Amino acid sequence: MARRPKRSHNGGPPLDEYKGPLWGKGEPYIFLAWQAAHAKAWKAPSRDVMLMRMDKAERLGLTYEEYTLEILERGLHLGQEDTDRISAIKAARKRRRVRQLG
Repeated sequence: MARRPKRSHNGGPPLDEYKGPLWGKGEPYIFLAWQAAHAKAWKAPSRDVMLMRMDKAERLGLTYEEYTLEILERGLHLGQEDTDRISAIKAARKRRRVRQLG
């Protein structure tokens, strides 16, 4: 007799017993393209680029991670004129802090 899955179980196959390909039932090309894009996006930049981003982020009142994430997610290199977006990033930072404390 089969056991009923736990209440929080999503009904998918057990991950530790899966013997199939990494991409599951999807197309291998799409999986490999996403894997390559992820590796390329998160590759460490050169020292000069990192120092430039750190300097610019500091002048805007952002952390290096916040500034870099804005470049990776939206393709925006923020400047002094992007006050609305910068204030939105700072507001999200405050919300994260409150959530972590609670």
